[in-house]
Amino acid sequence: MKILIVEDEQHLADGLRFNLEAEGYEAEIAHDGETALKASENSDFDAIVLDIMLPGIDGFEVASRLRAKQNYTPILMLTARGRPEDVLKGFEAGTDDYLPKPFDLEIFMARLNGLLRRREWMRKETKGARIDDIYTVKGKTIDFANLELRSSGETVHLTLMEIKLLRYLIENENVTVSRKTILEEVWDLQEDTDTRAIDNFIVRLRKYLEDEPNNPQILRTVRGIGYKFVSGK
Repeated sequence: MKILIVEDEQHLADGLRFNLEAEGYEAEIAHDGETALKASENSDFDAIVLDIMLPGIDGFEVASRLRAKQNYTPILMLTARGRPEDVLKGFEAGTDDYLPKPFDLEIFMARLNGLLRRREWMRKETKGARIDDIYTVKGKTIDFANLELRSSGETVHLTLMEIKLLRYLIENENVTVSRKTILEEVWDLQEDTDTRAIDNFIVRLRKYLEDEPNNPQILRTVRGIGYKFVSGK
């Protein structure tokens, strides 16, 4: 498997590459955002390790541009900014997991391997009712294993964070789920985190799922509390 390391600290980048290669991975280094974007266009990577604090365009922008180009390679965000707001900003940009600096190498490898196994991980049972890997609602087909939503012959690729949120809401169908519960259960963040990022995720999911996103019938808002998934089945 081939990993792209996007890190401007030479010592850290070299150390990560050394350890990845020792584990049998192939690794390439980019020291800035522009180089990372070019590398991702020229090669297929199985995962991207992306530092946020980069010269030129930062890691948030790199992730956003990759997703805009329909590049859905799993991204592990490295950040010296440990604030939940920064983590949520990374998720909104399209990253799939985060690791605050400084970090232990064993934890790094565990997080990276977790991303590389993400399809198998998405099949695991969570706290809600078990659902199949393929779920259909009002003519839309959600493929959890492949992180896709299909409708009228078109396919939308979802990020891991989008699919995790969607699956959690479906598994708790017809149950009002608070924003704070979503932060804790889906993203493992503390309840005092700003919840506005969740609203942004819901807006995007409604564009994919709803016939009229401004009049949602599936992802419904429960004013003052949170959201409820209603399939009508």
